[in-house]
Amino acid sequence: MGSYNFVKQAIDFTLALIGLLLLWPFFLIISLSVKIDSKGPILFKQKRLGKNKTEFYILKFRTMRTDTPSDMPTHLLKDPNLFITKVGKFLRKTSLDELPQIINILKGEMSIVGPRPALWNQYDLIAERDKYKANDIKPGLTGWAQINGRDELNIEDKAKFDGEYVENMGIIIDLKCFFATIISVIKLSGVVEGSIGYSKGQVFAIQDTEDSLR
Repeated sequence: MGSYNFVKQAIDFTLALIGLLLLWPFFLIISLSVKIDSKGPILFKQKRLGKNKTEFYILKFRTMRTDTPSDMPTHLLKDPNLFITKVGKFLRKTSLDELPQIINILKGEMSIVGPRPALWNQYDLIAERDKYKANDIKPGLTGWAQINGRDELNIEDKAKFDGEYVENMGIIIDLKCFFATIISVIKLSGVVEGSIGYSKGQVFAIQDTEDSLR
């Protein structure tokens, strides 16, 4: 696993750099759209746990109003549609709000594939992941649990999938996660906001309310 970690890090950096160079027009268009649509910063940051439970700030395009309660999953809000902006709905549906995490990858805080980074206060998930050493590796933009119905699973099963990834980490499982994620994004398998839950095809982690850069 040690030798693959070096290769994985090189692949992550190379693909993230290529992605940033190719997608910068989308970054510009989205940034302008977010700024025009609602008052507040273009990006938001939120405290997450990285490798070995070190804290870092994940980056996303802001999709919610700045008066949204912070550090609360969207599905726990009584009516999340009151807080999600017009542009934000589109960004979430297409998963384009996740693009700034390319910067997290370039900084070495995340990988393309790995367990989705837990919120600092998701103590139950963090404890379960400890059992499988899933907190010992870099979190990812997408992961094994995400392509296996993560948000329909209970915390124990989510952690088990993360553990399976740690145990089998290599080029094969990374490719499976990568291409399955692309397919889901193309199909626009998005979020069902509010207390109803989430669609089975959702790629990324629970859409958390935003701790804005303000």
